[in-house]
Amino acid sequence: MEQTAKLEKLKTGFQTSFWVANGMELFERLAYYGQATILSVFLRDHLRFSEVQAGQLSSIFGGLIYFLPIFAGALADKFGFKKAFSFAFFVLAIGYFLIGSTGIAAFSGWYSESSLFLVLSVILIFTAIGGSFIKPSVLGTVALTTTHESKSLGYAIYYWLVNMGAAIGPFLAYLVIDNIGIEYVYLVSAISCSLMFLVSIFIFKEPELKLKEERESLLTVVKNLWTVVKNIKFMIFLLIFALYWIVFWEFFIVVPFYISDYISPEAPIEIVLSAGAWTIILLQIPINRMTKKIPTPTAIMIGFIFAALSWFLLYFAYTIGITIGLGLIIAMIFTFSIGEQTQAPRFYEYLADLAPKGQAALFQGFAFLPIAIAWLAGGTFGGWLYQTFATNQHRPDLVFLIIGLVGVAAALLMLAYNIYMKKKGNVN
Repeated sequence: MEQTAKLEKLKTGFQTSFWVANGMELFERLAYYGQATILSVFLRDHLRFSEVQAGQLSSIFGGLIYFLPIFAGALADKFGFKKAFSFAFFVLAIGYFLIGSTGIAAFSGWYSESSLFLVLSVILIFTAIGGSFIKPSVLGTVALTTTHESKSLGYAIYYWLVNMGAAIGPFLAYLVIDNIGIEYVYLVSAISCSLMFLVSIFIFKEPELKLKEERESLLTVVKNLWTVVKNIKFMIFLLIFALYWIVFWEFFIVVPFYISDYISPEAPIEIVLSAGAWTIILLQIPINRMTKKIPTPTAIMIGFIFAALSWFLLYFAYTIGITIGLGLIIAMIFTFSIGEQTQAPRFYEYLADLAPKGQAALFQGFAFLPIAIAWLAGGTFGGWLYQTFATNQHRPDLVFLIIGLVGVAAALLMLAYNIYMKKKGNVN
């Protein structure tokens, strides 16, 4: 009877808007990761940019799409999630089409070789503005369309669907590249976002609690942003977390270059990079159930430790003479993802509980500040690392070592932070 009651609570714990918002997130992630897995190779091998330039362009796009949610989340709270979704998918559809057009022969007359870096930078900024509204709106919707009993599972479902998109997107990218060409991956992303624009217009409904909220003035929104920024302990926590995400994003900068240069340019990079997503799809829900009683600081430390170990796996394999093939890279990604799925849903739940009433999307927007910092720094950092050590010195092992050491630094800083907060009585 007790088990039946729990199941009934879960069944009634999700409103319709929860499922629609998460369905849109699935297709947005499909579009994002489909192109993200090939972006650095597309920029270097197809558009002929250097590794550093490719890293810089990746930093612009990835950094802004995760930095702007801080402001986009506040605007979504102000104007509502339905308007935010509609605007976001409209801009994303146009932006992805324009990115792809830079590599399509039929549109070659639109761009000159000398100004391509600048033009592509503008297109990437435009696209990132649209994409920045998605995550805070989805997470804000989850916060308002779940009950206390279903909230933890709600964030686990959200994260599971994010990774479903992260798994399907690269697979579709692989099929498109194999049959049509790498540049057309962006057209598939544009089509996916166009469909979700229609869903946001005709199907998604504003959560009931959102309709009942008193909408704040833009001046109050700005004050709220400043209130969060002034929370020094919270901001330090996010800055330490940025080191973790630098280690993560190097999968999309360094690994594609390594596979193309040291294994085979014909290797299915897209499929390899989706290994982490498939791991999370298979294990996220059971791991969430198994680790739900672990304190948040401990769960986060697990993620940090596994992040460093994943890169050390490649470093030590290289130094003792083990051939680094696709299988070992998949094992590396699997190692990282075990830690990631332990800490990530708990992190979002933690932020949701911190958020005052009416500021759910605002606080969830700040959840992406460390990811933004990591992309802004990590793209250029990874491109420089690879060009300096792997391309010029033929020492990819040093690239693996340095990224692993960044993970170690992140773990040590987070440990010190947790000890400090526990002494102050702020964490369990």
